[in-house]
Amino acid sequence: MSQLFQPGYRERLLYGGMVLAITVLVAACNTDRTVTGSIGAIPHDYRERHPIRITEAEHDIQLLIGSGRGDLTAEQRAQVTAMAGSWHREGTGIFLIEVPKGSPNERAAKYAMREVQSLLRASGVAARAISTKTYSVPPESFGPIRIAYRRIEAQAGPCGLWPEDIGASLRPSLERVPPQYDNRPYWNFGCSTQQNLAASVSNPQDLVQPRTETPAYAARRQTVMEKYRKGELTAGEYETSDAGISDVGQ
Repeated sequence: MSQLFQPGYRERLLYGGMVLAITVLVAACNTDRTVTGSIGAIPHDYRERHPIRITEAEHDIQLLIGSGRGDLTAEQRAQVTAMAGSWHREGTGIFLIEVPKGSPNERAAKYAMREVQSLLRASGVAARAISTKTYSVPPESFGPIRIAYRRIEAQAGPCGLWPEDIGASLRPSLERVPPQYDNRPYWNFGCSTQQNLAASVSNPQDLVQPRTETPAYAARRQTVMEKYRKGELTAGEYETSDAGISDVGQ
């Protein structure tokens, strides 16, 4: 009698096939989903490939000064005052004022620098938090006054890295990274989104932890509670009109 027709053989064969299939599925679930090559491990998640880094960077403005006028314009005074206000909120170091040296506007820039110092001190910046120095400028060029301080910033990137062709290719890669047969996201995917998010966030601290709640508006709360006590509607009242959609353009 053939072994195939022996009692229980088919059941044992079916049971062995099921065990083998389950083993393959479990092994597939535990497979590492990163690709290794000459550029190192490549995570699938774009937030891991292009993480947002919290760093310290320089924030500066430049004031153009003419050779015949040693004071600031109204717009430049407003810029200096606004920068002093932002320094109080986010500055991590001193103010550095750089004045051009050797340029046609060197003398006028020195006078304007004194006005900058006065505006900063008038805005609450201590004198010990202001430092000045000169920088060389070609004799035929006008140099601006540079005002800078360091602050915490969020950064991501650099973008534009293409270590591998985004399409499948039969040609072996020069970087020894497997071609995209398994439909993985390409390396540069998500980089611009991360970079734009880092540039648009107003306070990098928000990327680390949420802000604390602000105190409740006691005046509005008292008004609502008083209406609730009297049995009145607590919602605000808004005037409505009978205007139609056709009246919007009129």
